[in-house]
Amino acid sequence: MTIKPNELKNGDQCVVVGGTHKGKSGIVQDLNTSITGHITITVMQENGVRFKTLGKNVIVQQSV
Repeated sequence: MTIKPNELKNGDQCVVVGGTHKGKSGIVQDLNTSITGHITITVMQENGVRFKTLGKNVIVQQSV
């Protein structure tokens, strides 16, 4: 299921499909819009490790 970055919300389960963290998955947290208009998110993996990525690099698996 492909979703537009502006449809992301905190608590969504997502998979990273681009960028440095490609292939990782987790729960969307800390959704922000930067001054330049890009969506940035923090993704928390199942093991508790968190990382930041751009919203355009993720797709939502399912809403939690």
